[in-house]
Amino acid sequence: MRAPEDRTRSFDLLRHVFKTLTDQRVTVELKNDLSITGTLKSVDQFLNIRLDNIKVLDEARHPHMMAVKNCFIRGSVVRYVQLPAEHVDTQLLEDATRREAATTGKR
Repeated sequence: MRAPEDRTRSFDLLRHVFKTLTDQRVTVELKNDLSITGTLKSVDQFLNIRLDNIKVLDEARHPHMMAVKNCFIRGSVVRYVQLPAEHVDTQLLEDATRREAATTGKR
């Protein structure tokens, strides 16, 4: 099981990646199978996400969401976040993964 400081470091890395994607279009898939595309406005320490100018991908299944323009998504209900590949700093992620593997291997 991971130590709490390891989990905090992982969340900080994820939050940093999301912060670099502020004002980019992302798709968030929720655990209830609702997928929302919108402009990423903010991500907090709990990985709660705020999106503006949203569009629901399956409007037929979720007609009640058609009138919604902005939303706040609780981090615990997120299944996946699809990020635009051209805006992700893969070098940062690779370096962090190597550091994580090195520290985990020394225990």
